Amino acid sequence: MGPIDAISVVPVHMAPMSAPHLPLSGITVVSLEQAVAAPYATRQLADLGARVIKVERPGDGDFARRYDTTVHGQSSYFVWLNRSKESLTLDLKAPRGREILHRLLDGADVFVQNLAPGAADRLGLGVEVLRERWPRLVPCTISGYGTSGPWADRKSYDLLVQCQTGLVSLTGTADETARVGISVADIAAGMYAYSGILTALFTRATTGTAHPVEVSLFEALAEWMGQPAYYTRYGGSQPARLGTQHPTLAPYGAYAAADGREVLFSIQNEREWAVLCAEFLGRPELTDDPRFATSSARVAHRDELNAVVAQRCARSGAEEVLKDLESIGIACAGVNDVAAFLDHPVLAARGRWADVAVPGGATVQALLPPADLAGLPARMDPVPGVGEHTEAILAELGRTAEEIEALRADAVV
Repeated sequence: MGPIDAISVVPVHMAPMSAPHLPLSGITVVSLEQAVAAPYATRQLADLGARVIKVERPGDGDFARRYDTTVHGQSSYFVWLNRSKESLTLDLKAPRGREILHRLLDGADVFVQNLAPGAADRLGLGVEVLRERWPRLVPCTISGYGTSGPWADRKSYDLLVQCQTGLVSLTGTADETARVGISVADIAAGMYAYSGILTALFTRATTGTAHPVEVSLFEALAEWMGQPAYYTRYGGSQPARLGTQHPTLAPYGAYAAADGREVLFSIQNEREWAVLCAEFLGRPELTDDPRFATSSARVAHRDELNAVVAQRCARSGAEEVLKDLESIGIACAGVNDVAAFLDHPVLAARGRWADVAVPGGATVQALLPPADLAGLPARMDPVPGVGEHTEAILAELGRTAEEIEALRADAVV
């Protein structure tokens, strides 16, 4: 029985294989997932102890497995998104493959899919069909632009959504736009799918009703665009594209130190501005200079202000600048590359790395889930190979060794 659904019984053939000490132990998730958004949502459910059965295509599996080969021959994307899951291969175009999926759904609590537009309906897995046959199942659909509306049938990818929401127009320098360097639309959608599923499970436990969850990449990233949306609608123009500078606060950005390294710092209020003028810039009179006396004035005279700040930073090396700023309570940081991030002292001192096994027998260092649950160790189980758990899952469903071999011979699994 699932701890957050005391009236939901998991059938014997679907005995949970989740981590028994974690909050979602006893919850079974079946996912027709690929790429980033849905796998990110379900990995977080797995982190909390849910059993996640990842249904993949026979042979190649999730195409994200082949995005690169940088992690001991495995894809960096796939390793990041798929630990602690079980991999089952099924040809869902084959009737026997769909029958197996239906048996899985008999014992599942959550069904997640981010297939191409219309694919779930063609497989007989539309939300209304799912609700009628499995009324206690929480279906979660992740799409590009929503399942209704004029763009419901469009394929979408992360960068396309960054462009459509206007994010790319805010990112980069005055001379050139740039994509955000991570899959931010996918991540946003995965986060909202994850929180939506948790909410739906809680609602099911308290009301008995399983509500479907729908998230689109476009609407997830649209929510993250809230501040520039308000600024543009009511301010008359969108925030300027300024590289590391902040469009509505100053000084706030990266400045070159004497050794060529960059230091970023931020002034959030007038008290900090006064301290910076007196203790770091050595120019206390700037506090009352009309060009710089308020945040809006400093933004309006950004070039003049940056010249003053840049001159001061250029007198010292980066470590000295950081030390001086920290000593007077100004938030600051060096501008790390990814290698420096990996060696960050906070991650090391707080024990944020754990070993995770990957296909082929190697292990990798993976970051622990960011939300610590006091007293509950994190679940960091292996990343599965394609179809690694197929035989075990089919055996749970009552298939004999001969039947499983026949399914393999016919490429159903």
